Amino acid sequence: MINSDLFNYVNVLNKAADAMWTRGQLLANNLANVSTPGYKRQDIEFQTYLANALKGPGNLDQKVAGIDLKSIASTVYTDNSSLSYRLDGNNVDIDTESAKVAENQINHSAMLEAMSHEFSRIRTALSNN
Repeated sequence: MINSDLFNYVNVLNKAADAMWTRGQLLANNLANVSTPGYKRQDIEFQTYLANALKGPGNLDQKVAGIDLKSIASTVYTDNSSLSYRLDGNNVDIDTESAKVAENQINHSAMLEAMSHEFSRIRTALSNN
């Protein structure tokens, strides 16, 4: 985390990229345990926290500047811990997890590209003085 108003968007994008990386690890772990009896898939909650942090009046710049980065820290949860699609108690569906891995990779790449654009904007602003 960088402590400056100049990096407000970078800090939020960094949190999002961290959440996407963590989610990628969890999804890979879910796939690795697709045959483990009793295993319950895990995922993270981040988007809801970010959406809640961005609610309220003001434009996006003001909202991003006012975000408490600790309030958008991702949390790991066990998905449908009491629900199982199979007799062995495992609730990992390999097709669903594979689709989520692809979705997560796209989102992670988008976060990294957005951070790169933000740094380019900062570099442009600093070089025009």
